[in-house]
Amino acid sequence: MAAENAPFDPYNAIRYIQQSYDISNSHASALSLVLALRPEWRDSQDTIDFVRFTDGITNTLMKAVNKRPGLSKADIDRDAILLRAYGKGTDVLIDRKKETSSHCLLARHHLAPSLLARFDNGLLYEFIPGDVCQPADLRRPEIWRGVAQRLGQWHATLPISSISTTCPTPTEITPSNKRASLVAMSQLTPGKPIPNIWTIVQKWILALPISTTTQVERRKELQRELEWLVKQLGDCPGIGGSNPFVFAHCDLLSGNVIIEPAPSSAAPSRRSSASDVSDNEEETAAAASVSFIDYEYASPAPASFDIANHFAEWGGFDCDYTALPPRHVRRSFLREYLRSFAGHMNRAYKEDTQLDEAMEQVDRFRGVPGFYWGIWALIQAQISLIDFDYASYAEIRLGEYWAWKRETTGAREKAGDQMPLREKMWAQE
Repeated sequence: MAAENAPFDPYNAIRYIQQSYDISNSHASALSLVLALRPEWRDSQDTIDFVRFTDGITNTLMKAVNKRPGLSKADIDRDAILLRAYGKGTDVLIDRKKETSSHCLLARHHLAPSLLARFDNGLLYEFIPGDVCQPADLRRPEIWRGVAQRLGQWHATLPISSISTTCPTPTEITPSNKRASLVAMSQLTPGKPIPNIWTIVQKWILALPISTTTQVERRKELQRELEWLVKQLGDCPGIGGSNPFVFAHCDLLSGNVIIEPAPSSAAPSRRSSASDVSDNEEETAAAASVSFIDYEYASPAPASFDIANHFAEWGGFDCDYTALPPRHVRRSFLREYLRSFAGHMNRAYKEDTQLDEAMEQVDRFRGVPGFYWGIWALIQAQISLIDFDYASYAEIRLGEYWAWKRETTGAREKAGDQMPLREKMWAQE
């Protein structure tokens, strides 16, 4: 009887294939997984091909297609499978069960491709036709308008209850649930949905190495900064009348934005950047239809963080600060976002007050992505086998945070130092 009344668990409901992807034996292990999912492909496995994507810096992502004779490209893509294998050691960063539950929720709302199966170190899911964005694409008015509309839909319609619980207060901690991580969360965000953006960073800080005196001191420093950030930003109201925490993507880099196919007559023209167009063109450019992929970092978070993090990604992994959206573009993006959010919430959009408030809140969060990804990169530098200089990337991203803090507290101006490039670009009208 107890089993019959147990709540539905989307993770356990997904088909499980008891195999692993092996990067050292990529083709054979990927083929074995695909054939376990599609046994009817065994007789035509000579026409199975794998297309590897290289836009991410943590996971392996590839598309499996069966190019059987007589099928059109559209037919082949309709039957294609995406295989995503997790990077080595990333379980310390990501709750894979929560990721799968998030993916299932998004699929039910038609905001993600259907999950087909999970395996020991990854997922198999349907392929979304379209073009993967490059950083320069994010600066095209028709693309950022599409992103703003889709993000407004995410934040307005997706419940966080399926991926979170309520954080206990310190007085609610009992000997039976007294775990170090839970105690830390209860002290950081009592009564808030957990996990959330702050408790995730708390988990990452606790996972940092402390083998040397320098590492111990740095972890203490980052812990102090996290607690300071939560005091400054932990109780910010939601954007546009939303809850303080929304179902946030938290990783809206260019490679996670897919430009969906459009009729050739309506295909948007490609532009290199937002600065190539006038304000009027920005307001009238038809929004492209876009989808978001990769939900491993999706979590309850302030909408302001999700938006500020997306703006930070306009510069790509190279952290090209000259590519950051100036103030007038951020304002146009937020206007589009708020219209979408209000429409999906069946609320009135009051531009005069809501737009100014949204601009102020996103400005306040502009330094948080650097803190978030800087700590993430410190951990990746310890565990990842991927050929990427995570250690240098960590210092660049943490440098963004320190620059923002000095600007916010007035320390930079008081010292008479020059404004850093990122802060200068963000302040541009």
